[in-house]
Amino acid sequence: MREKSRWWMFGSLFILVYVPGVIWEVVPGDRPLWTKVAAIVLLVAYSAAWIASPRVLWGDHSDNVRTAACLGLIVLGLLVVVLLGLSYAGLMVYAMATTAMALPTGRVLAVDGTVLTGLAVAMFVTHDFPRDGGQLGTLLSVSLGMAAMGRMIRANKALEAAQQEIATMAVTEERNRLARDLHDILGHSLTTIALKSGVARRLLESDETGRATDEIREIENLTRQALSDVRTTVSGYREVSLSAEVVGARAALRAAGVEADLPHAVDNVRPELQGVFGYVLREGITNVLRHAAASRCEVRLGDTWLEVRDDGRGVGVGAPGTGLQGLAERLAEVGGTVIAGPLTGGGYRLRAEVA
Repeated sequence: MREKSRWWMFGSLFILVYVPGVIWEVVPGDRPLWTKVAAIVLLVAYSAAWIASPRVLWGDHSDNVRTAACLGLIVLGLLVVVLLGLSYAGLMVYAMATTAMALPTGRVLAVDGTVLTGLAVAMFVTHDFPRDGGQLGTLLSVSLGMAAMGRMIRANKALEAAQQEIATMAVTEERNRLARDLHDILGHSLTTIALKSGVARRLLESDETGRATDEIREIENLTRQALSDVRTTVSGYREVSLSAEVVGARAALRAAGVEADLPHAVDNVRPELQGVFGYVLREGITNVLRHAAASRCEVRLGDTWLEVRDDGRGVGVGAPGTGLQGLAERLAEVGGTVIAGPLTGGGYRLRAEVA
């Protein structure tokens, strides 16, 4: 808005050279003194209002405020014309052009149309139309041109606003994706690492050094894999494999002492759903390990669905909404839904299904 105001004020220094010429004509004329003084005051006020108008017209104001500002400018211009005569009707070009550029089309037609009609009627009544009627054509053509410019400016502003909104939505979506992926990756990996660390500690306390070394070696591999997953997630190129998640789930459940009833193949799942179902399985197993205190976990899947059940205490999530909301968002992208909750006979179920 400041840049536009500067250009407007710079342009006004050139456009308003007409006003000093009018004042120069008024001063030596044969009009009464009070008329000359009033006309000069109104001309100065009219010019100043027009120069200052961008602060209202291009600021963050409603159409009603802009309309009021334009009407005030038009009233000042008409008062000048009334005092000086219809031969000075061309001065209305400033107010009418501003109105045409600043207001919506309907209001431009109402305001500028009324002014133009009023001037035409006055010229007919005073028989000045043959002499001054050409000014009406100038006023009309300039108003039409400025109205087109105003529409273009408003269209550009709407386009800029839309582009900013799209950019904001893209940033928000990327932030949500990153948060969702990091939650899924680190939640599962850190849970498994914690379980295996506990197993390794107990083995070391029991002097079973060989098995403890194997567990520590697996912890090292899991840590490296988690680090790699974080890097690929941040870069946006991470893909989840359902078959790999089944293997990881079996190892994690075994380390936690939970009996695992998992499928040996995932070929019956539609290929385009294996990635999102991998996330579902990862989240389901993580919840079993963290919250369920279960002794048995069962996973079943079909071409368009996957279900994780346990016989634990009927608790499936930690902080409400963190994991399930992420899964719901993932499933929504492929037209699916998530159902989660405690079972009647005990335990917990997490089911993802795509219609």
